[in-house]
Amino acid sequence: MKNRTFLITGGTSGIGLATAQLLQSEGAWVIVTGRNPETIAAARTALGSKPIFIRSDSSSLAEAQGLGAIVEEYTAKLDGVFINAGVGQFGPFETMTPQHYDDMFNVNVRGVYFQLQSLVRILGNPSSVVLTASIAAELGMVGASIYSATKAAVVSLGKTLAVELAPRGIRVNTISPGPIETPILGKLGLPIESQKAMKEQMAAQSLIKRFGTADEVAKLARFLLSSDSSNIIGTDVTIDGGVRLT
Repeated sequence: MKNRTFLITGGTSGIGLATAQLLQSEGAWVIVTGRNPETIAAARTALGSKPIFIRSDSSSLAEAQGLGAIVEEYTAKLDGVFINAGVGQFGPFETMTPQHYDDMFNVNVRGVYFQLQSLVRILGNPSSVVLTASIAAELGMVGASIYSATKAAVVSLGKTLAVELAPRGIRVNTISPGPIETPILGKLGLPIESQKAMKEQMAAQSLIKRFGTADEVAKLARFLLSSDSSNIIGTDVTIDGGVRLT
């Protein structure tokens, strides 16, 4: 990974930050995006002064479409892109609103699509794109109707864009994590006791009886971004501790 350049959206916390730290530790130059000033500041502390930090909101169509132009101010070529930014809001089907729908589709699908579209012109030949999906795309999960639909769309995009971009030397794959210990768990609006009960239930479904870690997902992202995975194209790789098998 030495002297290679990678962009990570949603790279200021959780899986994105762990991936940025791993790539940087192996000699890569990373550019990370985030929309929260507090997490950007925390990421600066964790990553130091070498990375480029771009404040960009994946839910904004204008900012998604303009990301490529901003990145071009710093580099003429990317060796890989990890489109990782995403949001999740959960609740019974009858309680979901048009606002929930727009919030999740704007970030998880529209943002992914138009961010990548804006970056294609500076992706090298060869290069690699990794999209963050979820096992929710495959499983029927109570309370995740909209979220699951967005992640199913991401898996589909991974396959169709893999076919379309392969002639340009751009490999596209998706990652589908299961329960992972990341800050998103604290953003669900649930009381502490409810969060604890939910985590215990989800961990019990895993064959290894625990949540995965952001570092474990980062290692998978690193593999798919590197030439080590040069023969893997259009694949959705699950990393869930076996949850889908229970």
